[in-house]
Amino acid sequence: MTFSLAALDRDTGAFGMVIASSSPAVASRCLNIRPGLGAAASQNVTDPRLGPLLLDQLAAGADARTALDTVVEAHPMRDYRQLTVLDRAGRSAAFSGAGALGTHHHLAGDGVVGAGNMLASAATITELVRGYETSAATQFERRLLDGLAAALDAGGEEGPIHAAGLLVYREVEWPETTLRVDWSEDPYTQLAALWEVWEPQRDDYVRRALDPAGAPSFGVPGDL
Repeated sequence: MTFSLAALDRDTGAFGMVIASSSPAVASRCLNIRPGLGAAASQNVTDPRLGPLLLDQLAAGADARTALDTVVEAHPMRDYRQLTVLDRAGRSAAFSGAGALGTHHHLAGDGVVGAGNMLASAATITELVRGYETSAATQFERRLLDGLAAALDAGGEEGPIHAAGLLVYREVEWPETTLRVDWSEDPYTQLAALWEVWEPQRDDYVRRALDPAGAPSFGVPGDL
């Protein structure tokens, strides 16, 4: 019921993830990033504990493949899970358990990893990765959204999606972009519209945290 992409932007060192699902609030359960370290997703019959466990393995010095193998081997309900992980060097790994739902697929490449279940076809994940990698957009977030758009154009899931999310950590220890549509008849369009609102303000909000005296004000009552 879910497909997701994690990527490393080698130009900036940013980690980003994008996700869509027929289930509500999917980004809140499935997406995990630690800046400068890596990204991990836990999906299918989701156990939200597994993404942080994958990142703990990276923090302990494991590469993506070792982190994934360690977590999968220790997890007794592995057959229900679909996991992806990407480390700071851009190495990636993915796992789809024997009980992964419906048509499922994963692709692990250099600096990118995608996976999904209950798909219209495996082409959804192929196009998810291709759409991201071939995007000509200058902003990392937009390239992630282009991957999601390509996956949807390839058929997406077996049924309609209702939730989507975008998460990017770049230069600070909090997410510079964290956008979610938790339930909608057209979550991709709403997520892309949220990005259009957020993009011109994103860097200003970082400056406001780091240098409030020198940061711009947006001039609204109760401005925060």
